[in-house]
Amino acid sequence: MVEPSETALLGPSEIRGLADELRIRPTKKLGQNFVHDPNTVRRIVELAGVGGTDVVLEVGPGLGSLTLGLLGTGARVVAVEVDPVLATRLPDTVRRQAPGASGRLSVLAADALRLAAEDLPERPSVLVANLPYNVAVPVLLHLLAELTSLGRGLVMVQTEVADRMAAGPGSRVYGVPSAKLAWYGRARKVAAVPRSVFWPVPNVDSSLVAFERAAPPAGPDRDTVFAAVDAAFAQRRKTLRAALAGWAGSSARAEALLTAAGIDPRTRGEQLTIHDFTRLAAGDV
Repeated sequence: MVEPSETALLGPSEIRGLADELRIRPTKKLGQNFVHDPNTVRRIVELAGVGGTDVVLEVGPGLGSLTLGLLGTGARVVAVEVDPVLATRLPDTVRRQAPGASGRLSVLAADALRLAAEDLPERPSVLVANLPYNVAVPVLLHLLAELTSLGRGLVMVQTEVADRMAAGPGSRVYGVPSAKLAWYGRARKVAAVPRSVFWPVPNVDSSLVAFERAAPPAGPDRDTVFAAVDAAFAQRRKTLRAALAGWAGSSARAEALLTAAGIDPRTRGEQLTIHDFTRLAAGDV
């Protein structure tokens, strides 16, 4: 494992210096809010449980704050950055701040939403990322679908999004993200992240969500189940009998499928577990 003294993490002055050097002005479009607090980086790495045998997929490394913390564990890091300027500069930052660690870093200038397994030089075992707020859920669902080697992860997202990701049935924020993530495994909110550790300071609160992959429910394929999930929450104020009418072909057909699955047709989508949705979808196959 790399000794801590070999990895110099980035503080506020280093972050501002790099941004000025690269003429970077963080944009809302790309969700760029850079972590400049080394203690926060250390906490994220610790909560992610990253070790020297891991291959970490980092999405949105930005100026390299978290990248350096991950490399400090001895892990290999595959960093995916959509901003070509940042992607080009990251290897040099690592060479300067963490001598000897650059051989364990691979950088791809790519959009994580279009990433495929064959694009990566290695099969990642862990996802650790500061995900842009506007695409956090689509990115996470895409990566879990594409990269079956990912067994666990820790992502930093807007607290409102974190609540939806980790919500269980019956919660007022339980919805499509909650149910679809449950297909892949268990998500839980593990810690809050202060606004003050970012530059620029965001207008929203952030939280860390941990994820552990598990075997999907036995039954229909993912797309079939997800179609039922989407239909159930498209009109969440309606009973499932009404909300699923279009998906099933008619209200009567929806009621029959619900009844066969052991689900009260008068209930609503937020009451159903992913196993309920799987049983429901099985009747329509």
